[in-house]
Amino acid sequence: MSTLRIALAQVNPCVGDIAGNTAIIRDRCRTAHALGATVVVFPEMVVTGYPIEDLALRESFQRAAERAVTEIAAGLAEEGLGDLMVILGTLGVSIGGRPFNQAAVLQGGEVIARYNKHHLPNYGVFDERRIFAAGEDACVVSPASSPVGIVVCEDIWQDGGPVAQLADAGLRLLVVLNGSPFEEGKGHVRTELAARRAAEVGAPLAYVNLWGGQDDLVFDGHSFVVGADGAVVAAAPGFTDALMVWDVPEAGEAAPASGIEERDDADAQTYWACVTGLRDYVFKNGFRSVVLGMSGGIDSALTAAIAADAIGGANVVGVSMPSEFSSDHSRDDAADLAKRIGADYRVEPIARLVDAFQDQLALTGVAEENLQARVRGVILMALSNREGHLVIAPGNKSELATGYATIYDAGSIGGFAPLKDLDKTRVWELARWRNAYAAARGEVAPIPENSIIKPPSAELRPGQTDQDSLPPYEVLDEVLDAYVEHAEGRAELLARGYDEQVVDKVLSLVDRAEWKRRQYPPGPKVTALAFGRDRRLPITSRWRELAE
Repeated sequence: MSTLRIALAQVNPCVGDIAGNTAIIRDRCRTAHALGATVVVFPEMVVTGYPIEDLALRESFQRAAERAVTEIAAGLAEEGLGDLMVILGTLGVSIGGRPFNQAAVLQGGEVIARYNKHHLPNYGVFDERRIFAAGEDACVVSPASSPVGIVVCEDIWQDGGPVAQLADAGLRLLVVLNGSPFEEGKGHVRTELAARRAAEVGAPLAYVNLWGGQDDLVFDGHSFVVGADGAVVAAAPGFTDALMVWDVPEAGEAAPASGIEERDDADAQTYWACVTGLRDYVFKNGFRSVVLGMSGGIDSALTAAIAADAIGGANVVGVSMPSEFSSDHSRDDAADLAKRIGADYRVEPIARLVDAFQDQLALTGVAEENLQARVRGVILMALSNREGHLVIAPGNKSELATGYATIYDAGSIGGFAPLKDLDKTRVWELARWRNAYAAARGEVAPIPENSIIKPPSAELRPGQTDQDSLPPYEVLDEVLDAYVEHAEGRAELLARGYDEQVVDKVLSLVDRAEWKRRQYPPGPKVTALAFGRDRRLPITSRWRELAE
């Protein structure tokens, strides 16, 4: 057999930017060709970006995607790259007008083969079965006189699916085009599955994945190759562009190891997923800067650090909005944070604005406390309107679960919420990780130590702390994990040994806060179950977890 050199192009496309995505594809094809590649493989739906949701049903969009594919093929041939085989994900359409999630094979200036995704997911973050038609036949192409099988993403998850049809095809390689989002702990699941499928077809498997943020999804890349024996022989880094070139062995030869990038630990993975999600949401939506309230607390501190890593500290506007109840240390911690990350720091006292409302409304109690919080939200939105910043919300998953946030305030208002899928204890863990990461690199820790160690407080009345209204966060987050993420009921929680009063309080808070969660900004999904993407309950519901 002749030499078969494959290039896996791990790229970050943008949904709807067909021209921009096409330019990325052609650029990577040139580089792959210069490196001697026989075949270059791109991720799922790379031409259109992914997921495109109901854009798939728009005929003008379908036509644009098809034009792009034919123009890529013709353009590469005109550049003298016609011999390079290009396998890429795109939007295909049947004769009857049904859209397909498709892999197209380009060579010699033409589209020489098409493969339509066989298994269409309607679980978790995707609902492809409502949109796309499914293919049925496996696809094999023959670059360098070598049989190479092609499948798309979920196709390898199905026992007896398209991969089984290729088991006796004598493949030299199986390639899988993927748009697989990040979740904590998901990496080993992919490689173990790929190893099983490689053994099934008796050939190496090349897995190429998207990276980048798309609304509340984050794609982490981490493309890899496993040999027929299931061992990882090549691996790309996560959350970045990569062009991984690998020489495919002949049948019966051992797969050569080449360029294996070690994965970061769980804290690093999750942190960079949040950074990636925010950065791409900002830039892909045409913003260049963000604004947030800086309270001196841990949530706004971690949010600001993520923002500085995402778009640069000079593009972060931090606003301290002290009231008569704001402590000196909170203002000092906010100023310290801004200095550490190089943010544009401003102070906008709210007392006169609150007094103006109070002169007319004379609010007391919780209504007065909420007024202070909402005035801060108005200030941030006004700065956004005047100066063009994207407002980002620093609320966390524990607050979102329990409704422990004033809706339309500085903690929940805006266009994006970087901590939305992180519970409070995870926020502290990532803050400590980020400071340790800085220390290991000889850099200034971005988050003031006092913001990490002091009791969390909204400072809406003298001496207030979160634990006045909520159980300790280490207990709260355990109960929330069981109730929200694992759907355990009251009886199961009591059987675990949790205090009855704590359980009843937490479950009541969660059940009554669905209406707030529906109005919360999007944020990066980093766990298996994220509010707004994976879990939706009726807003109007009289079901309550009571004693059985």
